[in-house]
Amino acid sequence: MFKKMLQGLIVFCLLCVFNAPANAFYTDMDQSHWCYQSIKFLTEIGVLVGYPDGTYKPDIPVSRAEFASMVIKSLGQENTTVSQPINYADIEPDFWGYNIIQKAVYFDLIPNGRGERFRPYDPVTRAEAISIAVNAITTTQISEQKAQSIVSKSYEDYTQLPAWFLMAAAKSELLDLDVITPGHEGKMEPNRPMNRAEVAALLYKMMQEAKLNPNAKLAETMQKRTAEGYVLDNVRVQGSIGVIPAGAIFPIKLETVVGSEISNVADIYTAKVPKNIVTKEGYLLVQEGSDLKGQIKYVQRGKTFKQNGEVIIKNELLVTPNDQAVMLYGVATLDPEVNGFWSKLFKNKKVLTKPDQLINIRLLGPLKIDLTNGYIYE
Repeated sequence: MFKKMLQGLIVFCLLCVFNAPANAFYTDMDQSHWCYQSIKFLTEIGVLVGYPDGTYKPDIPVSRAEFASMVIKSLGQENTTVSQPINYADIEPDFWGYNIIQKAVYFDLIPNGRGERFRPYDPVTRAEAISIAVNAITTTQISEQKAQSIVSKSYEDYTQLPAWFLMAAAKSELLDLDVITPGHEGKMEPNRPMNRAEVAALLYKMMQEAKLNPNAKLAETMQKRTAEGYVLDNVRVQGSIGVIPAGAIFPIKLETVVGSEISNVADIYTAKVPKNIVTKEGYLLVQEGSDLKGQIKYVQRGKTFKQNGEVIIKNELLVTPNDQAVMLYGVATLDPEVNGFWSKLFKNKKVLTKPDQLINIRLLGPLKIDLTNGYIYE
């Protein structure tokens, strides 16, 4: 009894949080900030961290070593083991970012220094950061003439682009990786230090594209998770991203007893995903045991000769085993099975679910999932 009361309290608190107006993720920004969603998502998955005073400080520059660390984490490669030596003159094995930079070299994000200086504490420039992001992606080859045409049409300061950055600048435009900072529209500003807000926007875009078309080295490690379970045939898979479309139907297992005579509108229910939800190829979409929470949205009592009972529930929250909580909207209608002449005549059938009863829920919006780690994109 105590366990169920505790679960109910947790569910109530979660629903209150997700139905309440969103608070600032950091004390120095709120949803009005142009990069809020990217910063929020990257913080949730551990790529970005704030400062001890609770701020994010979106306008301060990012060092080259910090950016290398953020890139590797955003690509999910922080735990990958590589043994490629680093030849930068100013990077020693006892430097905090040695292994991270080693990984960035291995995955062809940055070139091996061969005695050159890495300058780990220098601010990463926009040109440097964008080049690294482009290097994470398999791209179509373009000519120098084509690249010149693209940048000259896109950036009013295209004559300031370093020669080594020309191809990356053009490809970033084609891939929509360029970060448009409010007040700097139409400019690349290649030598300007990239701040923490711009880095978040760039990393978020890079992650999306790298999941679809990673470079050759990254593709070797970005394996999709597989499992057996309930198969959804209409999932669109592109690269390592799976999209469950709106309208998709899959079973959930109710933990709360719901009934037309005992439930009221706004009552909270809890449920679980009873088995893995997978694509027809066997890629894992939603893991068994994930928690679902929602509310009763409609109740119709059974009345003799007039109507049968009916309950409509609306799911609002999904909490995955990796502790990611996302909004997941879906509906299910619970109505009694009406068979035979007398049942149809009297019309007083009641709805009453059994403990752990399975029902089918229909998604109201698409669900976009990273097939390599189960993260869900909002």
